[in-house]
Amino acid sequence: MRHIIFGESHGPVIGVTVEGVPAGLALDLKKVQRELDRRRPGQDPTATARKESDRVEVLSGLFEGKTTGTPLTMIIRNSNQHSGDYDALRYTPRPSHGDYAGFIKSKGCQDHRGGGHFSGRLTAPLVAAGAVAKQILAQKGVTVGAHISSIYGICDASLEDTAELAAVAEKAFPVLDDAKGEEMRQAILEAKEELDSVGGAIECAVTGLPAGLGAPDFGCNVEGIFSQYLFAVPAVKGVDFGAGVAFSLMRGSEANDPFAVEDGKVVTKTNHAGGVNGGITNGMPVTFEVTIRPTPSIALPQESVDLRTGEEIEIEIKGRHDPCIVPRAVPVIEAAAALAACALLGI
Repeated sequence: MRHIIFGESHGPVIGVTVEGVPAGLALDLKKVQRELDRRRPGQDPTATARKESDRVEVLSGLFEGKTTGTPLTMIIRNSNQHSGDYDALRYTPRPSHGDYAGFIKSKGCQDHRGGGHFSGRLTAPLVAAGAVAKQILAQKGVTVGAHISSIYGICDASLEDTAELAAVAEKAFPVLDDAKGEEMRQAILEAKEELDSVGGAIECAVTGLPAGLGAPDFGCNVEGIFSQYLFAVPAVKGVDFGAGVAFSLMRGSEANDPFAVEDGKVVTKTNHAGGVNGGITNGMPVTFEVTIRPTPSIALPQESVDLRTGEEIEIEIKGRHDPCIVPRAVPVIEAAAALAACALLGI
């Protein structure tokens, strides 16, 4: 499947067109909406105060409840824009945003309101596309789940069984250990009180992919395919598969995953490799952790440049922003992983 996301943060609608959706899929729009509700803003003090209903509307590719095999187009209407908050920032790029790079790429013609097409708001249609991908994967016995693995150095419990992630998806704050989750929430609220923000990480698992998918070659290896989808999510600055950077602290005897036979199937006793060997799936869950940077939109004074005059200036960012992106990014990472899994399966 191929998807194209369109719209701007403060435009009338945002949306996605998904090509290659198999015909005859009985698309459950309630499940699509459930995924969007998990990401929806304005539900918690740890998130942005922008309130959007994020109701999905299907414009094409669905007839009498089933996909037609033609492009599936879904939109979400924007209804709570405060565009005036960004007037003063049209020619003064916000540090660590896409403002300056976008200004250069679009030759100064970009929609600057709320970040325009570069805004995290555009992850909503990504979630909608991922929700469709999840329903296709479910027919093949493949599931995707994730949890907050850390926020500002506060770590969640270790994931021992990927089946635990189904329950996490029903939580307002998606962690395995609710006590750790409360510590994380307090760290976010403290940063918010100080007009600042914090980052963190999300661990995700794709379970049910058969062994033998992918290749060691450029453009075909499993890690490369997943990374391409994951790095398209704003604020993702790192992706680690399996043990990831912890490999640098191990000996080979600790890092290797011993083989065994379980119910007549070849498995590994550990999964430090994250379900991938030689760029190919080995039948174990594909696991990875993404690093999410702190929200760059903070209310503290910051240094910038007036692009019209070249003068160095100080700016203060107004508007409504998440003091931590991580909690609402969990369904976004799941969506990107589901789309990557479909690509890996040739869907």
